Amino acid sequence: MAMPAPDPSVDAANEAQHSGNVFDEACSSRLALELIASKWTLLILPALQDGPMRNNALLRKIGGISQKVLSQTLRELERNGLVIRDVCGTKPLHVEYRLSALGLSLSDALVTLDRWAETHGGALDAARERFDTLAQSRR
Repeated sequence: MAMPAPDPSVDAANEAQHSGNVFDEACSSRLALELIASKWTLLILPALQDGPMRNNALLRKIGGISQKVLSQTLRELERNGLVIRDVCGTKPLHVEYRLSALGLSLSDALVTLDRWAETHGGALDAARERFDTLAQSRR
């Protein structure tokens, strides 16, 4: 059975949605990848997926991050529209961070990446050990 010809209007719609080119150095998608590739972004966005969190809760959840780096990363995520900073009008005042709709759409992909890293981290460790042993024996 012959396949139907592709609908050009569907291709045009997909092209409009995906008009960036990460291989083009002038494309703004490169900046998006740079932001996303940050180790701390990869941990903060999924940490916020279950709902708003206060600063100290994020510090406790994300082992190894300093207060300074957390604050800088949250500010950058807020600047890029991925995180929303809410100042709660309670006494005393406190701040919560939550994902924007854009941040939530990215977080779904990052959770998948986290699960992959958790599943395959041991295999990566073993590969590094084999490589290092082989490299050492060549000296």
